[in-house]
Amino acid sequence: MRFSRTALTGVVGLGLAAGMAAVPVASASAAPVQQDSSVSAYAGSKAEAKNNQAFFEAIRKIAIEKQAEKPGIQAVTIGYDASGAPTFADQIASSTQIWNSSVENVQLQEGGSDFEYREGDDPRGSYASTDGHGSGYIFLDYAQNEEYDSTRVTAHETGHVLGLPDHYEGPCEELMSGGGPGPSCTNSQPNAEESAQVNELWANGLTDQIGLNAAFVK
Repeated sequence: MRFSRTALTGVVGLGLAAGMAAVPVASASAAPVQQDSSVSAYAGSKAEAKNNQAFFEAIRKIAIEKQAEKPGIQAVTIGYDASGAPTFADQIASSTQIWNSSVENVQLQEGGSDFEYREGDDPRGSYASTDGHGSGYIFLDYAQNEEYDSTRVTAHETGHVLGLPDHYEGPCEELMSGGGPGPSCTNSQPNAEESAQVNELWANGLTDQIGLNAAFVK
């Protein structure tokens, strides 16, 4: 989901101000837009949910290849490249620690090429994006990360990589509620249900994703 800075309608992306979602980046240097306080007006879109699902499936494909190389592995390690987002090095490291301590069946590790983090300016806010062919990245928007808790934004977007959909209407205690609870929410930890969902998706290295489409596209 996207952490967008305005109440956007029909736009694909991840808005924290309105919720996090995934979309292809149109222009990382686009001029920022005026802040709109009506964050609750943004409800996401099926296109965003579909993009988030595609990102997870691309990562899952990589996991299948890794499991084929080492049959019987009980946990999959997903490697990422953080060199494209040096401003957020601390937040990315914190997000990795948060997820690695919250789940067992999949672990994140810096220094790989399974996906990458990028940074810049985008009026749509932060988001996760994939080209559908195994290449994916998390984009962290400067302005949004100043308005919202930056570690929450980063951990939320990383949650999409691990298979979690947006749930804008959720409470602050729910990481995947994104920007729904507003800028005052600083929780960066997944709740027990979210952690359990990720563990289930990655059980025994990976699992058949029956019903995943319904989970993402509401």
